[in-house]
Amino acid sequence: MRRLLCLIAFCAVAFSLHTPLHAAEKAKATAPKAVGKATPAIPADVAWHDVTKWGVEGRGWADQERKRWFDRLPAKAEGKVTPAVWGLSRDSAGMMVRFKTDAATIYTRYTLSKTNLAMPHMPATGVSGLDLYARNDKGQWRWVQVTRPSSPKVETTIISGLAPGLREYAAYLPLYNGIESLEIGVPAGAKFEGLAPRAEKPIIFYGTSITHGACASRPGMVHTAILGRRFDRPVLNLGFSGNGRMDTAVGDLLTEIDAAVYVIDCLPNMGPADVTTKCIPLVKQLRAARPNTPIVLVEDRRFSNSWITPLKEKFHDDNHAALRAAYEQLKKDGVTKLHYIGGDHLYGDDSEGATDASHANDLGFMRQADVMEPLIRAALR
Repeated sequence: MRRLLCLIAFCAVAFSLHTPLHAAEKAKATAPKAVGKATPAIPADVAWHDVTKWGVEGRGWADQERKRWFDRLPAKAEGKVTPAVWGLSRDSAGMMVRFKTDAATIYTRYTLSKTNLAMPHMPATGVSGLDLYARNDKGQWRWVQVTRPSSPKVETTIISGLAPGLREYAAYLPLYNGIESLEIGVPAGAKFEGLAPRAEKPIIFYGTSITHGACASRPGMVHTAILGRRFDRPVLNLGFSGNGRMDTAVGDLLTEIDAAVYVIDCLPNMGPADVTTKCIPLVKQLRAARPNTPIVLVEDRRFSNSWITPLKEKFHDDNHAALRAAYEQLKKDGVTKLHYIGGDHLYGDDSEGATDASHANDLGFMRQADVMEPLIRAALR
């Protein structure tokens, strides 16, 4: 009898475990959880400030005519650089606007030039977002918030509930989208001051899609932006996705800017023969125009899965060897203030530094910055 009662109880439990939930209970169990209150409407009396009135950093050739104010290259570059480079130069990668405010809430409204706000391997926050940082009471840059665009016309609260106090902010512009117009908003009565671009010579990065920003989760996470904060100086991002190829036409433009240092990071878009053909002429072109400006040559990163893909591993070996040979030849030719960054450890050594083996994720960008920082700092000295 005891065995029979135990068997009945066991069957009842088993039946209950496999019986579907009551409809109401099931709906409750599967309903999406609330993730927070809806964003409140932007007040009508917000004070809007057009950033073109005081300027952005990372916008070289500022005194030259532009097709569009937020283009990275001047209008004269069209027809001189390749069509691909020209088109990519219309993205606002690397630009940063600085301002001071004591506002408890910061708003923005901006219009993007492209309707594609994201990519399969890169979120809208990185492709099309506005990424806000602020200085803390020690003068260090700290992240605040990033916008999450859902249409080409963005009007949103970046953040509210800020601690009281007047502080400096920096907002990084979208990496893979262009900007038609951009304004920063603060509540009526809040203090606001647009900060003009700093006068220090910029660090110029000329490179590929990785320099351009693929695949950072937000604009402030690209190694060029990270290094800009660490060195606390302006940066000019001339990364052109798939088209960083040590072109003479781009070199002509580079020579027009009195840079603190030129960082040439084009190898991911080049093969060994290209490197052998184009590296020495580009360096000598820069050196002839800027005899005292340091030049840093960067090997390409290794694909994060090259440890198991022999052809990629050999490609990196050959590419690195070609750049090293060019570097040694340049030194023999008497080129001074020339520096070199190896590529083997740019993404780290655990295969976790890339989104798709090729393009950095946030971890990979941070690791690149860690590798590059001491060598660029030495070049700056």
